[in-house]
Amino acid sequence: MNGRQRLIVVVVFDQVDLLDVTGPSEVFALLQREMDQPTGYRVLLAGKTLAPVTTSAGVRILPDTCFDTIDQQSIDTLLIPGAVQVDTQRRVTALVDADIVELVARLATRARRIASVCVGAHILAATGLLNGKRVTTHWSTARQLAAEHPGITVDADPIFIRDGQIWTSAGISSCLDLSLALVADDFGEAMAQQVARQLVVYLKRPGGQSQFSVFLEPISSTRRMDKLRHYISQHLRAPLTIPELAEHLHVSERQLTRIFKNELGMMPAAYVEAVRVEAARNQLETSSNTLELIASNNGFGSVDTLIRAFRRVLNITPSDYRQRFRLQPPWQV
Repeated sequence: MNGRQRLIVVVVFDQVDLLDVTGPSEVFALLQREMDQPTGYRVLLAGKTLAPVTTSAGVRILPDTCFDTIDQQSIDTLLIPGAVQVDTQRRVTALVDADIVELVARLATRARRIASVCVGAHILAATGLLNGKRVTTHWSTARQLAAEHPGITVDADPIFIRDGQIWTSAGISSCLDLSLALVADDFGEAMAQQVARQLVVYLKRPGGQSQFSVFLEPISSTRRMDKLRHYISQHLRAPLTIPELAEHLHVSERQLTRIFKNELGMMPAAYVEAVRVEAARNQLETSSNTLELIASNNGFGSVDTLIRAFRRVLNITPSDYRQRFRLQPPWQV
């Protein structure tokens, strides 16, 4: 690749997330500003046709080329953004267009490296290229990806994952993290750091996307389990032991464990801890309560227990979480 630009093809289609497309494009453009010679990247937006594409934000973008034309060129990096739909209950699911899947599969055979942004992993998964791979995607659709593609190992926490020459990234803004990592892989971390400074972002963001997610996304399938979840959320200061929960649900302890594992994908103790962490997160964001009071209010017993739970679930301390995510009153903003 020395002496010429690397071709990056970004797939575009109707309802694609706008930042998934423009974020990486901006990173790759800023790289060229930092380089002495035009040996960085050349970015092309490729669509089904040359007709304007309407993004999720309502902004229309114009493809540079269509798939049939790009088929004749050697691709360094194929970048697949994503799109979602939200139902009346505000549940998010990834959109996968069969035509786009077919076109991506065709282009992938000509690419040195393949990367998905956010829920673009669902499109890439539908091609079969992620089978046997460890991948990530936006936390809100991670369970959907794992359920629809059991041959894939889905890890919902990392900001991005590289498995061989396939890269996947998490939530929407992680397109910047992914793109900077691609720059670092191609031109070194020093160059990627220069681009990160221009963007005023971390080269390596601390923590994972679980810090930004609504952790308790799983939806139970039975009314009695929904009632138990409500009971737990209303009695966080109680011990909430397995015997107590089993008695409340009128099942054996073994049955309780099996129900939690089948319906929520976790053990009872892990779920209770997650509920407590979620409640504590909300208080850290919205109140001035001391850590001692937050620990007591949510059944942690002590600040040390609170800290250990936060490290285990979110990989961050409560104090650091409050500093990063505290919502300031309007007059303090």
